[in-house]
Amino acid sequence: MGYVEEASGSDDGGVELLSVSWNQDNSCFIAATTNGFRVFSCKPFHETMRRMFGPNGGIGIAEMLFRTSIFGLAGAESNTEFPPTMLQLWDDYNERRIHKYNFTSEIRAVRLSKDYFVVVLEKTINVYRFKDLRLFYQARTVSNPNGLCCLSHHANASVFACPGTSKGQVLIEHFGLKETRFIAAHDSPLSCMTMALDGTLLATASVRGTLIRIFNTRDGTCVQEVRRGLDRAEIYSIALSPNVQWLAVSSDKGTVHVFSLRVKDAEEDAKKGESATAGAQVNDNCNYGSTVPVTQTKIGSNTSSSLSFMKGILPKYFSSEWSFAQFRLPEITRYIMAFGDQDTVMMIGLDGSFYRYSFDPVNGGEMMLKEYHLFLKGSKSL
Repeated sequence: MGYVEEASGSDDGGVELLSVSWNQDNSCFIAATTNGFRVFSCKPFHETMRRMFGPNGGIGIAEMLFRTSIFGLAGAESNTEFPPTMLQLWDDYNERRIHKYNFTSEIRAVRLSKDYFVVVLEKTINVYRFKDLRLFYQARTVSNPNGLCCLSHHANASVFACPGTSKGQVLIEHFGLKETRFIAAHDSPLSCMTMALDGTLLATASVRGTLIRIFNTRDGTCVQEVRRGLDRAEIYSIALSPNVQWLAVSSDKGTVHVFSLRVKDAEEDAKKGESATAGAQVNDNCNYGSTVPVTQTKIGSNTSSSLSFMKGILPKYFSSEWSFAQFRLPEITRYIMAFGDQDTVMMIGLDGSFYRYSFDPVNGGEMMLKEYHLFLKGSKSL
């Protein structure tokens, strides 16, 4: 698979953005386009690499491994040589393909970590080991058109999460501990999920898009539940801050919400020898009593209704936790989020836009725009 290097800032006419993805520490993101892929560094913001495969060389999915030269690529429908049913592990430093994998159905997502790489299909997820490039684990799922899947990135943890075999269910595998857990996360089908870097916490949303739940992956308990809104919404992205102090949510409503988290450290649970349960039925009974504040600098609390003291009498949303900080973006495209440093949230839009907003960690409220870039002028709003 040859490529043509092109300097940043050249004419993007006719080039469309097909997908975007953050690297594992949110320091970079990769943009898959109709003629190749590009890598951008976030601070300072600039394009660091561009690989062009010609007008018929579209890349539908592109994933990068931290800041290395290793990439996982799946072709776009328009790619005549590299179809969307093939994964290529690409070593850009040596300009060579490490390996390719062919499947009978379209690849929905790809995930990379230090030890594993994952290929998500409509109803099957394959996990491979980097050390021998062989299939290590396979999971059967419900229909998963959004390619939902999480893989931890901590050096001492290997945690994998994906939809289970029934509606609203999550499957969690602790590869190192050889433990399997099923969580009944929602009554409705899952629409979005994300995992903490060390794999201790998992945040999920359903197709209703009103509630986000945060689970301890070791014992399956729901440690916090927050409310995005009352109306149904499509959740585009959920992000957890590296210190697990904040959670952010973007949706088709155009408002991005940031929530303050108060979660129990799962590693402390393990040290205390707390027994793990076989699962957790949490649809309407989130275990708030199991939470304690994180031991970090003073932060504000999420908003709650003035009638929250009547919990159990009034409808559930009166006792909900609402967002701590908010801002609005144009409702013209899908935004994928990540936390930056110094209380900032970054967004990549599929219209080729990059935003960085800051929030007040004590008082919350409306967030402030700090940075904006249009990194792909030829892209279309989706």
